[in-house]
Order: sequence, then structure tokens, then C-alpha cells
Amino acid sequence: MESKPRILYLLRILEQSTDEEHPLTTKQLIEMLDEQYGISTYRTTIAKDIAALQEFGIDIVTIHSTQCKYFIGSRQFELPELKLLIDAVESSKFITSKKSQALIEKIHMLTSSGQRKKLKRNNYVSGRIKPNNERIYYIVDTINDAINEKKQISYQYYEYTGLKEKVLKNQGELYTISPYHLVWNDDYYYVVGYSEKRQKIVTFRVDRIASQPEILTIDAQPVPEGFDIAEFTKQVFYMYDGEDVTTVNLQCDNSLMKTMIDRFGEDISTVSHDVASFQADVEVSVSPTFFGWIFGFGGKVKILAPESVKEQYRQMILRANENMENEYIGNAKI
Repeated sequence: MESKPRILYLLRILEQSTDEEHPLTTKQLIEMLDEQYGISTYRTTIAKDIAALQEFGIDIVTIHSTQCKYFIGSRQFELPELKLLIDAVESSKFITSKKSQALIEKIHMLTSSGQRKKLKRNNYVSGRIKPNNERIYYIVDTINDAINEKKQISYQYYEYTGLKEKVLKNQGELYTISPYHLVWNDDYYYVVGYSEKRQKIVTFRVDRIASQPEILTIDAQPVPEGFDIAEFTKQVFYMYDGEDVTTVNLQCDNSLMKTMIDRFGEDISTVSHDVASFQADVEVSVSPTFFGWIFGFGGKVKILAPESVKEQYRQMILRANENMENEYIGNAKI
């Protein structure tokens, strides 16, 4: 083999096989170049190549002794950083199990073989459900490209039947939007954009997009004046789209102040209601998701206004109660 790529193979050996705890001697480097790549070299050549790599900016540490030893010092990613990356990949609901394993294997290659055993993680993420849509990474890339190019996109969207079968929503209708933002929320990606058909800003969960979107030649609609993505994401609960955003007055138990601040931010408008509770004015997308969130507090949050929202909530609870009563009657007859 020609000697021209020798210095590159030497660098590869140093990157893959050395660290502070595992330096290699000049003799070992010569042997590895010969055994792995069929390259013959000499001690003086190794010293010159390492000096050239150091001059280039590679942090190669030399241990001077009767037999000089070498190892890679600082790397682009330190070991604690790699551990954080692995934890993020393993815990993400957005990344499939197959892709998670592939990414973790690539992360392992960013350090030496001797350090890789230290990257074994022992984390267990309770309730972590991985998706199975392997196309999702390409879908995200396509949407991002469309946003940068300021072009509209079209795609199909799927939902699940009662038999847990995937079916295209609205008989395979093509959805067309002007994409503005990709939002990461509760470990899922959402695309936020403008729908001319619906004449409003909409959100779609990216992993529910059936196939890679098509970037159209049509220019995207300009972002509506005054649109604030931060405010929008606060208003749309858990990113489920509902009706128009409405200001709702809530009565909350004092123990829930931290919860309200976590959800709506420290600038949330609050006043004392009585000794045990406070009132909060919040802007929300009124939807079943919002009502379910309220119900989950077991009576510690009440809707005070507007009356129309109170009535929607009341009707939802009545329907749920009727369903329970009908089930009870049916079981009694049996």
C-alpha cells in the first residue's frame, strides 16, 4: 500500500484505540499499521507523523520514556457529553428502537475502544413508548427544507381505527399547509403552519404523517402579522388543535400555583379568590384535551368564565356520566 495515506491510518488508530488509560507505544503503532493496513514504517517516521498531526491541531499527548507512548487527549466530545447524548437517544419517544440502537453505536465510535465500556448506561425510562415510523427522520428533514425555502408542502395524515389499524384520515385527503415551525413538545415533533382551507394556523404531529411530504413549487403564505410561536404553543394544550384561543378564568386550589406557573409561565395573571384558592386568567385552545386536563385535578380547578366554556365542560361530564349509567344498566340486565 502506498505511504501517502499512512498518516491518516495512524490518526484512525490513535482515535479508536487510545486514551489516557490506554496509550500505545511506537512499537505497537508500527505493528498495528502493518497488521491492520499492510503499511510498513519506522520509529522515526512515526515520530514525524505524530509531530505533523500535532501541528495540524490534533491533541496527541506524548509520554516520554525509554519507549515513547501516545494517546489522544481532548476530543470533540468528552465522555460525560457522550453519556448525555446516549441518555437522550434512549429516552426519546421520537426515535424508534432500531434507530436508537444505530445512533448509540455511532456515538460509541466517537471515543476510544477502551472508553466504550464506560458508556454503558443503566437508565430505565418508565412508560417510554418508542414509535415505529422509520421515515420520520426524512419527514422532519423535508419539512425543515420547505420552511427554509418558504414553500408549501402537501402530505397525507393517518389515524387509528378501533381495531388499532392505521388508516388515512379523510379517505386519504392531501393536506396542504405553509409550514412555519417545527416544534418539539412532550417528546414529539409537530409542524406548525397555515392552512388556506381552514383559514387558520394548524398543528400536525410529524410521526402521524403517512409518507414523506412533497415540497410544492407554490410559495408559502407569509407568517400572519403578530404571530408568536411561543404564545401559540402555550395556548394549544399538549399541541392538540382545538377551537379558537379563548381567555378562560379558573379557580385553583392554592397548592396548584406551581403547576399553573409550570404550564403558563411566571407572567400568568392571578388574583386571590379566597383563603384556600386563587383565580387565574389563561389563554387556551378550548378542546376535550383542555377539559380532560381540568378534570384530572379532581375538583381542585374550576372554570369560572366564560359561561360558554363552562357549559361545554358541563355537557362533556354529563355525556360521560350517561355512558357510565348506560353501561351500569346494561350490566344489571345481564
